[in-house]
Formats: sequence, C-alpha cells, structure tokens
Amino acid sequence: MPRIPDRAWRDEGVYRALSTWDFATVLRLVRHRSGVSQQAVRELTGLTQSFISELENGRKQVEGREAIVALLTGLGVPADLRPLLLAPLAHADAECSSEAADPALPWTPARMVTALDAAVGGAMIGLNRRGVIAALGGAGLTQYVLQAAIAPTESIAATAREGIRVSDRLLASLQTTTDVLRQADANHGSGRIARTATTHLKVLLGLLKEGNFNEATGRRLAAVTADTAIQTGWYRFDSGAHGSAQHLLLGALRAAHVSGDSRLRAGALSFLAIHGYSVGDPRDAVAAARTARQVIADQDAPGLHAMLLTRQARGHARLREGREALAALDEAEMLCARGRGEDDPHWLYWINPGEIRGQAGSCYLDLGRPDQAAEAFAEARGALAVDDLRTRAQFLSRAATAQMRAGDADRGCTTGHEVLSLVAGVRSARLDENLFAMLTEARRFDTTAVVRELLERGRNVMEERAA
Repeated sequence: MPRIPDRAWRDEGVYRALSTWDFATVLRLVRHRSGVSQQAVRELTGLTQSFISELENGRKQVEGREAIVALLTGLGVPADLRPLLLAPLAHADAECSSEAADPALPWTPARMVTALDAAVGGAMIGLNRRGVIAALGGAGLTQYVLQAAIAPTESIAATAREGIRVSDRLLASLQTTTDVLRQADANHGSGRIARTATTHLKVLLGLLKEGNFNEATGRRLAAVTADTAIQTGWYRFDSGAHGSAQHLLLGALRAAHVSGDSRLRAGALSFLAIHGYSVGDPRDAVAAARTARQVIADQDAPGLHAMLLTRQARGHARLREGREALAALDEAEMLCARGRGEDDPHWLYWINPGEIRGQAGSCYLDLGRPDQAAEAFAEARGALAVDDLRTRAQFLSRAATAQMRAGDADRGCTTGHEVLSLVAGVRSARLDENLFAMLTEARRFDTTAVVRELLERGRNVMEERAA
C-alpha cells in the first residue's frame, strides 16, 4: 500500500493550504513533494482518479463531511499538523463559558443560543474593542469555519414548553421585518438601524429559549434567526463596531448550522470574509469564502457562488495575489451571467454584473492598478440602483479615489462632488472611511481650484457627519 512520507508535509505552502482549507493545493503539493501518483491517492482515499484530477485542476471541490474525512485520513495528515485544521480556541472572556466559546464542542441548539445571547449582550451595551468573546483570527477562526461545514446537526424541537407557539405566520412576519431592515440599510446605511436590528434579534432569541415548536418549525425559526444575526452583525460592522460584529456573525454561523440551510451558512461565512479582508487577516477571508463555496457545492446557486468569489477575490487582492484575484473575478462574472439559479436565496437580490465590476474596481485599487480600477467602477456605475444610496456612494467614493490615483484630478473631483451630494442621509462608518480616503487622495492635487473646492466642501460634510 502506498503512503505519503512525513517529509512531504513539511512545507510552508502545505501549512498555509491546510490552515485555509485549500484541499486542492494540499493534494497537489503533497503529491509533488512525495512523488506519489494520482492512482496511489485513489488507493489511499477511495476517491475516484477523475475526481482527484479535477480537484487538483480546480474544477472540483471536496464536498461534505465524508469526502473531507476520506481525503485527510487517507493522505495521513500528521498529528502535529491537525491543529491547523481544528485548533482549539485559544481563549474566552470570563463573561462567556468556555463551552459556549469552543467551536470544537458539538454545535448544539443550546450552544447556539448561548453564543448569540453573549453576542447580543455585547452589541446592546456597545462593546467594541473588548467583546464578550476574544476576537478570533487564524486557527481559532478556521476552527469555526471548518465546523460550519462538517459538524452534525442535532434536534431542535421544543414541544414540551408552555411558551408561545411559533407558527408559520409568526415566522413570516419576523422574516419580513428582517427583509425591511435589510433594504433600509442599503438605502440609508446601518447607523440608523443597528440597534433596532439587535432588538429584533433579541425577540427571536426569546422564542428560541421559551417558544413551543416542532422540528420543522424550529429549523425555520433558526433560519430567520441566522438571517437576522447575519444582518445585525453586518450593521454593527458597517457602524464601525468590528469586535461585536464578529461575535454576532459567529453566532449567526451557529444558527445557520442548526437551520440546516447551507446557503445561510455561506451567507454568514461571506460576511466573516468581509471582516477578514477589511480589518482582520485577508487569509481568513479567502478561507471563509472558499469554504462557503464548498458548503453550497450541491446547490444551483450561481449568484451565491459569484458573490462568494468576489469575497475571495478581495482577500487575494489584499494579499497582492493578483493572478488569484482576477481568476476569481472572471469566474464570478461567468456565473453571474447565467442569471439566478433555482437555489439562489431571496436575500441575494443585489448581486448583478455591476456589483461584480464594482468589486473588481476595489480589487484593482488594492493591487495598485488605479487605471483599471477607474475603468471597472465606470462599468459598474450603470447597474447601481438609484435608491441604494449607501451602496452607490460607497462605489462612487472608491471610483473618485481611483480616478485621482490614475492622475485624473478633474474627473475625480467631479465624481467626488457627486458622492458628497449623496451622503447627507446615510450613516455608515465604512462610507466615512472611503470619504476620508477620497479626500486624502485629493490633497495631492490641492494646488488647483477645482480640488480646493472639493476639499472645502468635503471638510464641511465630514464635520457635519461627525457632529
């Protein structure tokens, strides 16, 4: 029987691929370093040779718990490298029990409620830098990401309680509230709705703790809770509360797991990816987005896959991995062109070619290619919804920055004035960061009258927003 020698695993590239759950790269590197054939891998893992070949070439993904276990067990991952995949959580704050914080323990409905309770408590009292659970990154975050994909789902039925009966009508009403808040965020930013959303999430948590529901209704309740927690985490993030946002997203990941809806798990992972490439480690963003795609590998959801690929591309771009970023964007555009799939979720209404081109513009900015960034933002502009003021202002502020970095100060200032006209009713810390970057870029050209006019107006707008 063939075997993979230990020396084949002792490589920085292998370590990195294991920690980001990039099984295609793990297999390719280990096979190359050991000299074993694809036929030998087939004998070791039980996977077909055609699957192994397509996996290495990026045309297949490892789908499901059984395939993951078969691959890793067959390849014989050394015991000392397993923490890269399932590292124990390093620490937890005294306000939260170690059991609730440790993702290696079974992902039960009870622990889901405990995790969300802690996260909501932190959000309600405005915790940011010091949250209820210490901020996760690296191996600790990878642990959550992996468990979201492979942990078994346990029963959630609670029919013996005397609390309010959770009906389909009640769940529909609660979901409608979540959807209305989602649209309000796109129009006006999160600053006006983050606390309202947190209160809404507390109502759902109350039903999970005290309501009466059977298995099917309980899973639907978990699904509405997951969707709401994802959005609440996003609102907190967009408001600048990055620590409490991550705690809410981790709780959302648990709720999505209990719901049994792989698309919600992918949704939670997609926002954890934003957290990673924006304020954390971009490698975490790549790992989260890649794992999310594996989670939904059996779904007809080209739009959801396309969105996840843009998250992955942003992570690659922050790491200055241009080839990988552009490959992910190309695949995203191809999938988006197929239109909505049967399994694309209702909450993904905003994905379109313009969104992808806008994300491409952000990638080009991070890659130091302002000319291409400006071109991509120009292509995205026509697809932006007029009513989505926050999204429109966000993209246009980046477009102005790209135009100025490309040396076209006049065009950048014209776009900049358009942005400043949009932002009066929008409250978003992320938008403020983009406005600051735009105005900082303009200061390189402050010898011209048109730039000085933009800077003066921008200073007044920023002072009003800070008041």
